[in-house]
Amino acid sequence: MNKSDVKIVVIIILLAGFSYIIFNLVKENGNTAFVYYEDKIILTIDLNINKEYVVQGLLGDVVIEVKDKNIRVKEESSPKHLCSLQGYTDSSSKPIICLPNKIVIKVGGGDDIDGVVY
Repeated sequence: MNKSDVKIVVIIILLAGFSYIIFNLVKENGNTAFVYYEDKIILTIDLNINKEYVVQGLLGDVVIEVKDKNIRVKEESSPKHLCSLQGYTDSSSKPIICLPNKIVIKVGGGDDIDGVVY
């Protein structure tokens, strides 16, 4: 490799690093979470209020907890409890998806649906 090749590699690495930093720092956080059952919004939650909510999923009750502007599934009745193992989220880029109960929790805008589970 000659000097110009090294310069190109360094520029590419720097651009990749800056892109990574920009995309991770500019994430959309919202003050509202939307709970979907299948493709319908069944609950709108204000993330500024620490509270627990109970919604009906396919397999039974799903307990949703809001704490310090973060939201999680606290309890549910799915076989391996995968929904509650996902933990807290406060970002629109990390929704909570509970396939056994057909529940999706998204933070931020509620007018765009990425997918529907049947």
